[in-house]
Amino acid sequence: MNEAQTIYERLDINKAKIDRVGPFEGDTLRQLRAYYRIGLTWTSNALEGNSLTEMETKVLLEDGLTVGGKPLRDILEAIGHSHAYDYMFELLDQRRITVEDILTLHRLFYKLIDEPRAGLWRDVNIIVTGSDYEFPAPAELDGLVADLGRWMEAERERMHPARYAAMLHLKFVTIHPFIDGNGRVARLLMNASLVQDGYMLAVVPPILRADYLVAIRRHQQSGDAGPFCDFIAERILESEKEVMRLLKIV
Repeated sequence: MNEAQTIYERLDINKAKIDRVGPFEGDTLRQLRAYYRIGLTWTSNALEGNSLTEMETKVLLEDGLTVGGKPLRDILEAIGHSHAYDYMFELLDQRRITVEDILTLHRLFYKLIDEPRAGLWRDVNIIVTGSDYEFPAPAELDGLVADLGRWMEAERERMHPARYAAMLHLKFVTIHPFIDGNGRVARLLMNASLVQDGYMLAVVPPILRADYLVAIRRHQQSGDAGPFCDFIAERILESEKEVMRLLKIV
């Protein structure tokens, strides 16, 4: 038994324990959704250089109070991500994600920042800081995203949900179809698929940014997705442990 199998088995053991308390609905679902709304918004934005702290994010989203001295874009990113996060939970009752859902997630996240480009594929070539990977040209995007849509439909039943979610993230972020916000949309897509399959969210804290990026780069350079899938499985496992602690599940 390899380490990846051990991780997936542990995920499923914990999921079974959590499911016995469920189903998550009503007040319990609302509380967990609100709890992770702050954490996922803060961590996902912080990975991209947003300067808001977790407490500042909480004050902004829960109390509606702006944070003095912070860049306007950082505030708009937090608000936009929270809107996209809410849409992610609107997909809870279906077990599929479409290309239109991808466009909607980006539109909700990006419309306050650059409305004309929100929910539209990029029309320029891009270079990502810290990566020597050659991302697809704009003319290739329609075909690549359509391929991704077909992959989402065909492969979901063939993979463990945690691995499927990680691969969805990898495939999307390697296409990088938007001018900005690709990492945040990738993490929202990943977590949307996890929620649909009844798993906890994969939250990547800023302290693990280097490990996260190295695993993505490894896949882009060599095609080896194993380290990233294991990394994401560990993040889901940590969320399961946190929820079990909050709900006093043993």
